Amino acid sequence: MRNDRYSRQLLFSGIGGDGQERLSRAHVVIIGCGALGAMQAEMLARAGVGRLRLIDRDFVEESNLHRQVLFEESDAAARLPKAVAGAARLARINSDISVEPLVRDANQTNIEQMIGDVDLVIDGTDNFETRYLINDAAVKLSKPWVYGAAVGAHGVQMTIRPRITPCLRCIFPEMPAPGTSPTCDTAGVILPIIATIAAAQVTEALKLLTGREAQLHGALLQYDLWENRFSRLRIDKMGPQQGCRTCDDGIYDFLGTRAGQMVTSLCGRNAIQISPPEPAPVELPKLAEQLRNIGEVSYNAYLLKFRTGEFELTIFPDSRCLIRGTDDQMVARSLYARYLGT
Repeated sequence: MRNDRYSRQLLFSGIGGDGQERLSRAHVVIIGCGALGAMQAEMLARAGVGRLRLIDRDFVEESNLHRQVLFEESDAAARLPKAVAGAARLARINSDISVEPLVRDANQTNIEQMIGDVDLVIDGTDNFETRYLINDAAVKLSKPWVYGAAVGAHGVQMTIRPRITPCLRCIFPEMPAPGTSPTCDTAGVILPIIATIAAAQVTEALKLLTGREAQLHGALLQYDLWENRFSRLRIDKMGPQQGCRTCDDGIYDFLGTRAGQMVTSLCGRNAIQISPPEPAPVELPKLAEQLRNIGEVSYNAYLLKFRTGEFELTIFPDSRCLIRGTDDQMVARSLYARYLGT
């Protein structure tokens, strides 16, 4: 470890020499390399976290560049996978560390393997289904994980230590229905809220990795930078909640074989169908209003059609979706997450 590189960090009493040594031995996985994940990865790389695993199913697009700080115009032009482009950038930032890019869709078949050998999981995702999946796997394997989300100018952050603090499902027992929550692709997002939430997540990660658990904020933090609002709901005294299916009952619904989305390629049609594990009602008029400013939208009582670029999404009231213009399941799942928010 080159102390000159980290000299200012070593001077900080919260880390010091012992903490820096711990960081150099740490192994962290970032699931999702979009806006939050990109910023988390760069912060952790510059801090000297020894091993980073980057997991993402998507590729870099020009519309990413205003907020996803790890990527450049050349990455978008080459349509590079985010994990690959991110790993290349981090290698140029810090040659002391090891970065492992995985161009994969995190799902119930692989999530336990992805996080099984790491010290900490950080949420860089953009959808609820993957967060509940991470929560199930992290609680089952007793892996601490750092939750965060941001859309518009609003963001939330919480740190989860299995069997010590409430888990995600203790606080939010049910996943929101598709189309009911805004996403960055329907409500937009500004970079300052990304920086705020990523900074909160990485600070909590540094505390955990250096053994400073007493300094964790122990709360569900909520920010609205545009309206100048901040709230802090203390959860550190609550502990795992009685009746939580994950913590209390030990039932890992999102790790089950039927928990994840059913994804089916439609032979010869360059199209994929995505069905949620359980049908959830979608308010088509409301969804149409959310999508109207970012693509061509039409709907009736039976379905909504939405065209964006080369893709056409046909969304049904039970949240089933046909995606035309690709036969790549990872691309299809990414589009579903962007525009339906799960």
